[in-house]
Amino acid sequence: MLVLLGFAMIAVFMVLIMTKKLTPVLALIIVPTVFGLFAGAGLGIGDMVLDSMKSMTSTAALLMFAIIYFGLMIDVGLFDPLVRFILRKLGNDPAKVVLGTALLAAAVSLDGDGSTTFILTTAAMLPIYLRLKMSPVVLTCVAGLANGTMNIVPWGGPTARAASALKIDVNDVFVPMIPSLIAGLAVVLVFAWVLGLQERNRLRATQPEIWGTPSTAEPSTAEPFTAEKFDGGTFDGGTGTGGAGTGRGRKGSGTAPAPAVGGSSVAVLERTEMLVDDSDTAMADTALDPNRKTLRPKLQWFNLGLTIAVMGMLIADLVPLPYVFMVGSAIALLVNFPHVKDQATQIVAHAPSIVAVVSMVMAAAVLTGVLTGTGMVEAMSAWLVQIIPSDMGPLMAVITGVLSIPMTFFMSNDAFYFGVLPVLSETAAHYGISAAEMARASITGQPFHMQSPLVPAILLLVSLAKVDLGDHHKKVLWRSAVVSLVMLGIGMLTGAIGIG
Repeated sequence: MLVLLGFAMIAVFMVLIMTKKLTPVLALIIVPTVFGLFAGAGLGIGDMVLDSMKSMTSTAALLMFAIIYFGLMIDVGLFDPLVRFILRKLGNDPAKVVLGTALLAAAVSLDGDGSTTFILTTAAMLPIYLRLKMSPVVLTCVAGLANGTMNIVPWGGPTARAASALKIDVNDVFVPMIPSLIAGLAVVLVFAWVLGLQERNRLRATQPEIWGTPSTAEPSTAEPFTAEKFDGGTFDGGTGTGGAGTGRGRKGSGTAPAPAVGGSSVAVLERTEMLVDDSDTAMADTALDPNRKTLRPKLQWFNLGLTIAVMGMLIADLVPLPYVFMVGSAIALLVNFPHVKDQATQIVAHAPSIVAVVSMVMAAAVLTGVLTGTGMVEAMSAWLVQIIPSDMGPLMAVITGVLSIPMTFFMSNDAFYFGVLPVLSETAAHYGISAAEMARASITGQPFHMQSPLVPAILLLVSLAKVDLGDHHKKVLWRSAVVSLVMLGIGMLTGAIGIG
C-alpha cells in the first residue's frame, strides 16, 4: 500500500504542476498532505513536516541571502562588463546565445554549488534572453542540463556520498567517469545548439517585420532594434529577476517573441551589429540599465574582490555557506549603500524573489517529510530491490544506473545513496560487481536528479527566470534522461561500469 501511495503521490504531483492545475507551492503542500493522511499519518503528519523543515532551514537561509547578495551585485553593476563581453562575442544569434548559456553554466558549475551556478548564469544571460525576446524556458533547460551533468564532480556532493556510503575512495569513483562526463557535456552542447536553432527559426517566423527574411533583408536600410520596441519582459528595477511581465510579453500571450537570426544568418547578423555595438541602449529599462541609480562604478573593484572572496569561501568550505552569504550581503550593503534607508530599499527590492524561492523550499519539506515519515521512501526502495530478478544479477550495475534516474528524482540524494545504494551494492557483490562500479553507475542519474522539485537550486533557477516549473519540466526532463543514459552507456563502453 505504501509503495502504491508513494508512486501515486509523485505521479499526481507531476501531473498537477505540468498541466498547471496547481502552482508548485500549492501542489507541494496539498498533494503530500492528502496522501499522507491516506497512509495513516494522522495528526503526526505535522511533526513529520516540521522535522523535515528543520533540515531545510539552512538551505532556505542560504538561498535567501544568496539572492540578496547577487541581486545587489547586479544592481551595483558588477556583471555589466560580463554581459557586454558576452554580447560582443555571441552577437544576437539565438543559437550562439543558447550555446553560450550552456558553456557558462558548465564552467560556473565547477564550484560544485548549483545555487551559485544558477544565480550567476541567470544574472548574465537572462537580460540577453529578454532583450532578444527569447524564451527563458530555454535558459533554464540548458542551465539545468549543464549543471546536472557537472554535478558528478567529487566536490559536488553525489560522488562523495556514493563513495562514503560504500566506503571507497572518491577518486576511484570519479576518475574513471571522466569520459562519461565529457560525453554528457557533449550531448548537452548538442541539445543547446538545437534549441538555439529552434529559437532562431521561431523568432524569424514571429518577427519578420523587425528583422525581415533572408530574401528581403537589406542591411543598409535596417532599423536597429532598441528598447522602445521591446514590449515586454523587462526587469523590475533592481531585483535581477523578471518583473511583472514574468519574463514574457506584457500582453501576456505566452513567451514573448524576439528578433531573430535565421536562414542566411550572415545577412541578418549584419543588421544587428548596431545593437551589439550599442549595448547600453539595448539594455535600457532592464536590470542592466546603464543609467540606473544603483550603479556604483567607483566600487567596481571592491565588489569584484568581495565576490571573489565569497566564492573562495564557498569552495574552501571553511564556514557554513549561509553564514558566508549573510556576512557578504551585510558588507556589500554597508559599503555600497551606507544610508539606512537605502539599505532597507535594497532588501525590499529583492523580496519577491526571496518569497518565491523560500516558500517553495519550505513547501518541499511537506513532500519530503511525508515520504520519509510515513515510510513511503523505504517501502518504494525495498520494492524496487525485490522486483529485480535473480538472473539479472550480473547487470546490477547497469540496473542501478537506470534506477538512479527516477529514484534520485523522487527522493533526496541522501536517501538514495545512504539508503538504497548499499542494499543494491551488497546484492551486486554476489555477482562479482565491485562497490566502485556500483558507485559510478549510481551517479549517472544526476542530470535528471537536478531537475527535481526537491532540489532547492532548481527552484531558485525557475524563480529567478520567472519560469513555470511545469514548463521547465516539459522541456528538460526527456533531455536530461538522455544525458544520463549516454553517461551510463559510455561508462559501460569504457569499462568503468562493468557487467558481472
